[in-house]
Amino acid sequence: MNVLVTGVAGFIGSHCAERLLEMGYSVIGLDNFSNYYSVDLKMKNADVVRAKGGEILELDLRDIDSYVKLKTDFDYIFHFAAQPGISETSTFEDYLSNNVLATKNLLDFASKCNNLKLFVNIGTSSIYGLEATFPESVVPKPVSYYGVTKLAAEQLVLQKSREQQLSACSLRLYSVIGPRERPEKMYTKLIDLGIKGESFPLFEGSEKHLRSFTYVGDIIDGIVSVIGNEAKVNGEIINLGTEVEHTTQVGINTVEKVIGKSIKIEVKPRRTGDQLRTKANIDKARKLLDYNPQTTLLESVEAQVKWFEENYE
Repeated sequence: MNVLVTGVAGFIGSHCAERLLEMGYSVIGLDNFSNYYSVDLKMKNADVVRAKGGEILELDLRDIDSYVKLKTDFDYIFHFAAQPGISETSTFEDYLSNNVLATKNLLDFASKCNNLKLFVNIGTSSIYGLEATFPESVVPKPVSYYGVTKLAAEQLVLQKSREQQLSACSLRLYSVIGPRERPEKMYTKLIDLGIKGESFPLFEGSEKHLRSFTYVGDIIDGIVSVIGNEAKVNGEIINLGTEVEHTTQVGINTVEKVIGKSIKIEVKPRRTGDQLRTKANIDKARKLLDYNPQTTLLESVEAQVKWFEENYE
């Protein structure tokens, strides 16, 4: 079967493509290789996918003319591509074009794929708002451009399901960590600066923030489990993450334990749009997908430190 993975050179997208290839699927990956973070790192991620037999095309989902490069014989589409996170360098237009308009274009393409069994949108717990501890049925209250536009993208996808134009679902992911995590994200930064002996910038009060830090392998388990469960998940929003919460301070302590060094902290002013608490409510995922993440925070950090030491100078 043929699978299309967007954002394939990113952190989670590359892991998903790699797993799908290991499962025996034919994978075409798309990425625009933007310079939001190191293109060299994205190229390394892409090389891992290519080494497993995946084909990767450089393509911007916002460019409707570029879709002519693609065949329309896909059985599944996994849509990871997005303008990520909360960044002072990203404008509202960046979030709007990459998260909403790109998704609309991809859905238009998906409607031409006659064999398509499922369109899988990759959502985020940021959709919930300052606290993300809820079941999927609650009203979202996003507090960032990222959360707002990811909610809009999610609804565009689910609209197609409601109108019975295609089968689709949206998976809301919680605080994913592990090998290949983006360089500006918390654990990669902690490991990098901790090893160098440099100060880690900690936003005021964030050491008390609670997070469902979820190992990327556990997230991928949940994502690929939708295959074969199309009838169960069609039209559904499903949370994926661990139910175990840790404060940011515990995360810092865990990295210190693994690298064997204390990390200097430089307190920065509070950041608007930061979630105060995330705890994945995965009752629905357990019921529909038999989802059961098991990797501990220590195991996750150990795997990420090992990857960092092998891939960063």
